[in-house]
Amino acid sequence: MLKFLLWLILLVICWPIALLALIAYPLVWLLLLPFRLIGIAVSGVFELLRAIIALPGRVLSAGRERAQQ
Repeated sequence: MLKFLLWLILLVICWPIALLALIAYPLVWLLLLPFRLIGIAVSGVFELLRAIIALPGRVLSAGRERAQQ
């Protein structure tokens, strides 16, 4: 009987938290969306810079491979 009463107390305490999470999750996702977009853009910029910096080395190494053939 004690376990059943504890389960009922848990049900009463936890269902509002579950409903709050159900409502809050989409709102938090919408609030964090601009930060995700900024993260994608910054990642793209870093990849572009990495490609620009590595380009001379790739061009020179491709020239050596053709010269050896």
